[in-house]
Amino acid sequence: MTYQDIHLGTFISRENRFVSYCQLPGSSQPIPVHVKNTGRCEELLIQGVEVALDYQASKTRKTDYDLVAVKKGKTWVNIDSQLPNDLAASALETGKIQLPNLLGTITHVTREVTFGSSRFDLVVETDLGETAIIEVKGMTLEKNGLAAFPDAPTSRGLKHIKGLTKLRKDYLTYLLFIIQLEPVQLATLHKEMDPAFYEGVQLAKENGVQIVAYNCHVTPEIVEIKQEIPFKLDKVF
Repeated sequence: MTYQDIHLGTFISRENRFVSYCQLPGSSQPIPVHVKNTGRCEELLIQGVEVALDYQASKTRKTDYDLVAVKKGKTWVNIDSQLPNDLAASALETGKIQLPNLLGTITHVTREVTFGSSRFDLVVETDLGETAIIEVKGMTLEKNGLAAFPDAPTSRGLKHIKGLTKLRKDYLTYLLFIIQLEPVQLATLHKEMDPAFYEGVQLAKENGVQIVAYNCHVTPEIVEIKQEIPFKLDKVF
């Protein structure tokens, strides 16, 4: 994934879930920008940090830029919440992401498919007639090489996990984490942030839902799937 018109700036403040103020070099006043992530991102969006802004001017928009990445120390963290699904779909099609226990070659990847009362991010089909249902989550939390999800309570995420668990008896089901930064060695859940989600994932895993995590190479302009990262549910974040 490549952003076509990135401008580097400085984060000033967050007004609400959707809008922040950032300073561009040479500008006299901070400008409003759209935040491509409604999560808290409190450990990232700190006054004075360097940010990547994607220029998206349009007559139908109230802001000219999307805030898509934040520099944390020496590491760029992509916070675009729409990106993980795109990255996952593309990487599944090309074989960059491999799903455990999927025996055939993927022939079709379909987005936003409804099963029962839940809509899941991706459904893949193989040349052996297998069908796999995948829920994709982006990870932006990181501490000492350990990535975690979520950064805020997620009742919607819990609903999806329960749905995957119910469907496991008829389909291969996967929870796929896309870690939106590179230097991580391990992935886990932030149990303290959302105990209910943790318990839901624990039950899902016990019932055969498979959990997979991949990290990304991230620059202000480019985000690419890099490699599989071990996921340990019992690792404390």
